[in-house]
Amino acid sequence: MNQDIIQGKWKQLKGSMKAQWGKLTDDDLDRLEGNQDYLSGKLQERYGWAKDKADEEVKRFQKNLH
Repeated sequence: MNQDIIQGKWKQLKGSMKAQWGKLTDDDLDRLEGNQDYLSGKLQERYGWAKDKADEEVKRFQKNLH
């Protein structure tokens, strides 16, 4: 999914992310605004995951959006 589509559907995506990763705060999601690197970093921080695991989770989430 490209950046324009992500930004256009941001409110819907925030709800999906909150459902999948409940440890992310609303503030985290407000700051995210479609930035994959920020999301990966926040997942590492909130869940204690390694970078590879967080990146894989983000990719899996994006794949499921299609």
